[in-house]
Amino acid sequence: MRILFLCNKSPWPSKEGGPIAMNMLIEGMIEAGHKVKVLAVNSFKYNIRADDIPPEYCLKTGIELIDVDLRVKVLPAFLNLFTRNSYHIERFISDSFACRLKEVLQESDYDIVQLEILMMASYIDLIRSHSKAKIVLRAHNIEHLIWERVAANSSNPFKKWYINHLAKTLKTFEIRVPALVDGIAAITGKDAEFFRSITSKPVISIPFGINPADYPVREAANNYPTIFIIGAMNWIPNQEGVRWFLQNVWTDLHKKYPGLRFHIAGREMPAWMKELSLANVLVEGEVENASDFYAANDIMIVPLFSGSGIRIKIIEAMAWGKTVISTSLGAEGIEYTRGENLLIADLACEFFEMISVCVEHPELIRKTGINARRLAESKYDRKNIIAKLEAFYKNLTA
Repeated sequence: MRILFLCNKSPWPSKEGGPIAMNMLIEGMIEAGHKVKVLAVNSFKYNIRADDIPPEYCLKTGIELIDVDLRVKVLPAFLNLFTRNSYHIERFISDSFACRLKEVLQESDYDIVQLEILMMASYIDLIRSHSKAKIVLRAHNIEHLIWERVAANSSNPFKKWYINHLAKTLKTFEIRVPALVDGIAAITGKDAEFFRSITSKPVISIPFGINPADYPVREAANNYPTIFIIGAMNWIPNQEGVRWFLQNVWTDLHKKYPGLRFHIAGREMPAWMKELSLANVLVEGEVENASDFYAANDIMIVPLFSGSGIRIKIIEAMAWGKTVISTSLGAEGIEYTRGENLLIADLACEFFEMISVCVEHPELIRKTGINARRLAESKYDRKNIIAKLEAFYKNLTA
């Protein structure tokens, strides 16, 4: 099959959840013998120099980056308030992207055009006009749900009102799109059920997958356990989670365990995070080698209270044999057994208690990590996931 991936950001380098998830499918389809072409948005949020992409990656993916200005502009954002259109979607509408997409569709025939996240759905009409390919929406999240949850957690009345407006218009668009595509590949079973409730189109659950060989398990050589968090820090739910943990959990933890260290890593850190000056809180910024960072630490925390989809970093941490303590919402979409391969904490006191138990019983860290690795191997092996998506494509094109 010939598959065209339309991406909201470059899948290379895979430095955050979205690109990691996209690249998993792209590489997997290539390994399975399919021909792939990638057309991706390049913006200030994830800006990549085309010359930096390895030649071998360019050769096998045919990747092209199209510059699109995704900056929030005051006047368009204000005028959008008087329409029923989603400003999230409008920002991704680009004449230059549309022009190149039209040329790509005219240059080659494709069996599948995969829209990586909802924001690329604004190009459906153009695809239909210039291709007979089946269109698949790869839903990384229920997008409007993220913003509903962000609004619910906001204490500023105007901010809450505005974010609710964004969520409402985005929901209207998100509910309309399934009727316009040929199939939907949701990233979790829960998300798949949402789409099945609003459309009769084929829907499949395709989670993030790993190649176990790429995740060698290395135990941290620490005399004292460490806790850590890693993720894209320009994503509002991650910022909220770090701030909440520092304000509600860390102070008491540090008093009880003065030797405990908390490592914060991720790209695009906001100024307030970079300027943190708290004892034993180590702000790493973007790490060069994620494998080394995971190997050097013991317990990953995921204090998420908004968001949707699946947390790729949790699956990666489990693949590396790490103990993960997450909120129930942060662990959504992962097929875990509570207390066996993933630890759940939703309140500040629960995070405090879970971390305390791990610090005082290091054998629990090792046991949970072993179970987490087994889960990653059994449920999230990339080969099995790609085979499932292949079968879905074949049914659509039969």
